[in-house]
Amino acid sequence: MFRIPGSPGKDLCDRHLGVSRRDVLRVGGGGLVGMTLNNMFRAQAAAAGLPGEQATSPGWGRAKNIIMVYMQGGPSHLDLWDPKENVPDKIRSAFGTIPTKIPGIHFTEILPELAKVNDKFTMIRSMGYTPNGLFNHTAAIYQIMTGYTTDKVSPSGQLEPPNAKDYPNFGSNIIRLKPTDEPMLPFVMLPRPLQESNVIGKGGTAGFLGKAWDPYTLYPEGDDMDMSKMTRIRVDDLQLRPEVFSMRLRRRASLRETLTAQMKHVDKAVSQYNLDEYYDRALSLIVSGRARDAFSLDNESAAMRDRYGRHTFGQSCLLARRLIEAGTRVVEVVWPKVANSDNHSWDHHVELTNRMKNQSGPMLDQGLSALFDDLDSRGLLDETLVVAVGEFGRSPEKGVSTSGNGNSADGRDHWPYCYTSIIGGAGIKRGYVHGKSDQTGSAPAEDPVHPTELLATIYHAFGIDPETIVLNHLKQPRELVKAKPVGALFA
Repeated sequence: MFRIPGSPGKDLCDRHLGVSRRDVLRVGGGGLVGMTLNNMFRAQAAAAGLPGEQATSPGWGRAKNIIMVYMQGGPSHLDLWDPKENVPDKIRSAFGTIPTKIPGIHFTEILPELAKVNDKFTMIRSMGYTPNGLFNHTAAIYQIMTGYTTDKVSPSGQLEPPNAKDYPNFGSNIIRLKPTDEPMLPFVMLPRPLQESNVIGKGGTAGFLGKAWDPYTLYPEGDDMDMSKMTRIRVDDLQLRPEVFSMRLRRRASLRETLTAQMKHVDKAVSQYNLDEYYDRALSLIVSGRARDAFSLDNESAAMRDRYGRHTFGQSCLLARRLIEAGTRVVEVVWPKVANSDNHSWDHHVELTNRMKNQSGPMLDQGLSALFDDLDSRGLLDETLVVAVGEFGRSPEKGVSTSGNGNSADGRDHWPYCYTSIIGGAGIKRGYVHGKSDQTGSAPAEDPVHPTELLATIYHAFGIDPETIVLNHLKQPRELVKAKPVGALFA
């Protein structure tokens, strides 16, 4: 089935992008090999132009890849990497403190491995924002992933499900503006979707950019509490059917080329779309097996898998490294538990001490420390940005309600005013602490950083102007993010 586009239209304000994705040629013949990846590759023709001033500023264009470690639920900065001394018991963490590789900087005792590698990254201890309705997980997740706040929030605080009007996830913007030439999936999200209650995937799609820029989602079967689910990875759509051999598939491609050669008028009409290029890239991905091999954790040694941790988070971090090595541009590791839930999540309204000590704390410590150390030893940290962040922090005072939720005496509620994030690699300073929180961890005391500024910093690292204009679903011009990068984070 062929559809010849009508009059050209622009869906982006970049001068080099001409025709809307709605007008892109649709070829149904890809069904011969049971694949639709060519549609995804075809859509990645656009690259961003370089703005003059930023091109010479620190960190510009240093990043080739990014791993976003998203700690869904909102981790407590006071119980991880910004502990406070000489404060009342209702504020002080139940955990003792330990020194780190940075003189004078302490973590809590549940992060011994991260304390050994924090000379490889920067800590931002002054993240925060005025909530304006963003006390709820989904709204805050949407902000950190897209750079925008949503218009529609239900009385319960939940958002409407994802739709084509949403702002795009930052990863979708990156692969559109910085497409990869590798025969590899450009954007992968794993091991579960962004979720609060029954709102699934909000902030995790390409939104108004179109489905061509959506991430490839790898969500293995199994409950969130199943720590062995990464052993059951299935990537059926990247595998050849048993009866189709590579040579046979190539012959089918040759047949398609022969047919196309007889349709000169069609070729002329669609020449600007580089049809062969995108079809061949999709075909190459499947035939080469590169993506399938990247997903094969069994190819790693038992020692390496043990190093990351034999749990869903650790194996997800290991898989993220493998994907980056294979050529994936963006990997988002979503903490393997729904936001507002007990057990293994970061939403510690109750039993904070026990759950952080025996569940989330050790998994984070093992998996994230291994990721930084492994990337660095392989020389990948120089070009790979690693960001670890939640949608907000937890209340300094235990047992109080800040969001309408109930909290035990050993629980902390949502706290968007101040929290900590980690960023490293790709030109980011090593062994640096940016900003600081006040005496109780309630508010930034120096150099506050808004989540949108963190996104602007990510774009800057990729050589993308954060103020690049894109047209939304109503053809209205919008910046990628309305913020400036934090220049002090770069070496």
